[in-house]
Amino acid sequence: MVLMAANWFSRLMIYIKEFLSFDSFWDVLRAVIDVAIISFLFYRIIRALKDSRAFQLIKGILLILIVAGLALLLKLPTVSYLIKAFISVLPVLLVVMFQPELRRWLEDIGNSNIRSIFTGSGRAADERIDSMINEVANAVTAMSRERVGALVVFERSTNLGEIIRTGTVVDANVSTQLLRLIFVPNTPLHDGAVIIRDCKVHAAACYLPLSSNNSLDLDLGTRHRAGIGVTENSDAVCVIVSEETGFISFAAGGTLQRNISREKLVQLLKEALRSKDNKTSKSGKSGKSGKNAANTVKNAGGNTARAK
Repeated sequence: MVLMAANWFSRLMIYIKEFLSFDSFWDVLRAVIDVAIISFLFYRIIRALKDSRAFQLIKGILLILIVAGLALLLKLPTVSYLIKAFISVLPVLLVVMFQPELRRWLEDIGNSNIRSIFTGSGRAADERIDSMINEVANAVTAMSRERVGALVVFERSTNLGEIIRTGTVVDANVSTQLLRLIFVPNTPLHDGAVIIRDCKVHAAACYLPLSSNNSLDLDLGTRHRAGIGVTENSDAVCVIVSEETGFISFAAGGTLQRNISREKLVQLLKEALRSKDNKTSKSGKSGKSGKNAANTVKNAGGNTARAK
């Protein structure tokens, strides 16, 4: 076994030396492109499968491959035969089991990354985001007039998979009518938060972590504390409509700006969501004026609640 490991390591070192032996600038460029493409593909695959049941299947397949390696090292003939038979049909099984995820992954690449690579700018993406923001602003303004409580969370770079799993997946285009319908009182999905991911209403009726900040105003209810809480533990931003006052509030980075206008809401959402370059720099600006309302505090507890 030790000899086999040594041989494998020596072959690996020879491959690395051959890979790193560059004769010209073009060899270096070719290697960089090669590594970049593989890294990009692995990143997209892992991101696409992370929140799906396929991720659990992948862990099971990896476990089988580990057992296969041990069987070969220990020379277990029966186990090795069965695993080899399984591996021979594995490519077909992968296509069958992961067909929805593969299709969604290819659509994701085709609709976003390749287009942004060739356009060289995020103008098309920004236009899509602006359209989504206007739909949300229209819905929030209407619910504010009607005193209908609402809680809308916008996922950014921090994955909200754990929160999404507490609700119901919708996966629908954002529209004013859909958001207003979701938050109609006494309907199945109104009791909780809507999660917007990639400009789509990804899930509804989701549990959010309550803020652990004891310095918040006492008049803030569960909905506002949940909206602040999700932004304490992630870089998400949240829009809240008060059922009692109809006030529109905006939470980011554990801070809360209350009773803002539609124009201010659109401005804050554009600063937070439009381009990747603005996601870190501008979101900090949007929270400065609200630092007196709340401080960024790590959520030490595990409290969760549906916003009432």
